[in-house]
Amino acid sequence: MNVPPKESKPASPVSENTLRGRVKRYAQVGGAIGGLAARTMGGRMVGGKRDSAKDAEGLKRALGGLKGPLMKVAQILASIPEAIPPEYAQELAHLQANAPHMGWPFVNRRMTTELGPGWKARFKSFEREAARAASLGQVHRAVSKTDEALACKLQYPDMDSVVAADLRQLKLIFAAYRRFDPAIDPSDIHAEIAERLTEELDYGNEACNMALYRQMLALEKGVHVPDVFDALSTRRLLTMSWLEGRPIKDVAADADQKTRDEIAVNMFRAWYVPFYKFGVIHGDPHLGNYTVRDDGSVNLMDFGCIRIFGPEFVKGVIDLYRALEEGDHELAVSAYETWGFVGLSREMIETLNIWASFVYAPLMEDRPRLVEETNAAEYGRETVTKVHKELKRLGGVKPPREFVLMDRAAIGLGSVFMHLRAEVNWYRLFQETIEGFDVDALKKTQATALKKAGLGS
Repeated sequence: MNVPPKESKPASPVSENTLRGRVKRYAQVGGAIGGLAARTMGGRMVGGKRDSAKDAEGLKRALGGLKGPLMKVAQILASIPEAIPPEYAQELAHLQANAPHMGWPFVNRRMTTELGPGWKARFKSFEREAARAASLGQVHRAVSKTDEALACKLQYPDMDSVVAADLRQLKLIFAAYRRFDPAIDPSDIHAEIAERLTEELDYGNEACNMALYRQMLALEKGVHVPDVFDALSTRRLLTMSWLEGRPIKDVAADADQKTRDEIAVNMFRAWYVPFYKFGVIHGDPHLGNYTVRDDGSVNLMDFGCIRIFGPEFVKGVIDLYRALEEGDHELAVSAYETWGFVGLSREMIETLNIWASFVYAPLMEDRPRLVEETNAAEYGRETVTKVHKELKRLGGVKPPREFVLMDRAAIGLGSVFMHLRAEVNWYRLFQETIEGFDVDALKKTQATALKKAGLGS
């Protein structure tokens, strides 16, 4: 696929990073979050009883109305046990799938900006109501002039300003959090979120990501990636083929064990074949980003949040697995240092290994098993609490920025496998995926794939 050069399409005037847009966003964020805090604190001051469920619902409404990166950050927090109260996690986990849709006048103006005044004539049909709404844009169903079913992903207006403002707010929040709790230094986490969110604003980049994933998963019959329609796409509008499928929760509720297991295997390979064979991971495995076909194969969607890792980083993931499997302390040290950790004491390594052992646990036993046998939510909260307490006692740690999406992928997929109640031999699935791993070979396959997708030199 040849992605049109970014300069070939006129830039959208509503998408420029303007001072006015940033100031407006600061006011929106302050009003939404500040208003919620004021209501909560006001109730406490007059002796009212705190209603966690009501507070959580209010937070969801505030962030859902704001859209943008704050909502994505909330989802990341919701996927980490004990990062926020359970009531908040439950509400925030559904933000992206249930974000409020924007109306037809907005859609018409935005489509005119992207494709010109006669944009409707370029489609056989275009549905006025959005089929899905997310943090940075919404999706409309359409039909091409040659009868292909389409999904048109249209970015909300002024998102450059929104992202710039929210990232600045997030930096202040992280700084305050660091003073309050020194267990984890989030400065590199902010840098990672900032870079990934900026990339997500460029739908031309996402089109390249989709081309990359079609290459990497070409031999995976259980995974499907949409095609991009370049002539109907811009930097702020991405038109792709519509893939029919059912939400994972619906399938999990009525499918038999064999089907649920097949879906789990397809999901595992959709995420980890690209990682171990090409050094690439899809960093957003929440339930709205894939659907399931009748044959148990999965449709992947939303390729804005992609992370490309150096081959040595991938090797470090495998090395840490081997270190935990064999009780090899020196290999664990090497793995953490490869990832960018510095100055780790033996106690710090042992503390980090507690969390690593929790994440890797399903891969350690050569038998079919449920993920939640060792990765249940209650045990996860206990593990996080224990690790956090020890990190604080030992003076804190600064996680490398790559961990943001790696942890999110691992935790997010674990949640999917729990929903499916899948009984899979995760050990063998993992061993098959990493079989024949070689750093030099990965360098070559990664460079070739990136170049073909328009992402490499």
